[in-house]
Amino acid sequence: MANKSNFTPEEWGRILSSPMVVAMAITAADPGGFWGLLKESMSGGFAILEARQDGQANPLVKEVAQEFTTPEGRTASRAALQSRFKGLNLDAMKDAAMTELQAVSAILDLKSPNDAPAFKSWLQEVAQKAAEAGTEGGFLGFGGVAVSEAEKTALTEISGALKSGGVTTT
Repeated sequence: MANKSNFTPEEWGRILSSPMVVAMAITAADPGGFWGLLKESMSGGFAILEARQDGQANPLVKEVAQEFTTPEGRTASRAALQSRFKGLNLDAMKDAAMTELQAVSAILDLKSPNDAPAFKSWLQEVAQKAAEAGTEGGFLGFGGVAVSEAEKTALTEISGALKSGGVTTT
């Protein structure tokens, strides 16, 4: 079982920020107005809180969730996000997120091959929840679809970046 000590500080920051990266990728793919944007961006944080309370969570997922709630963890995550995404427009942000997820995938495969599949599966779940968080289209929250075509495409791209098999799009 891998833990924080298996990674360099930079790698750990990237691992910590990865739930936010998948949520950002979904948001950048199809920003759905203010409320949709807010719901999608918050989904990464909610996934971390859920994992922290989930007794069945993969140990690496659980450690990331625990670490994220510390000031040091939030600082490391924020630094990792700022170094890769600061000043980017939405199109560039989505591309940078996919590149970052490929890097995180490679780090996990190298440093934690036993935990990598479960962690990547969790990231895919975070992405799915982000896609389902805000209704796309419609008016004032009425009508529209749960997951837009652009978000479905982003989910497939995230799956490819993580090399984690198929994706469910509802």
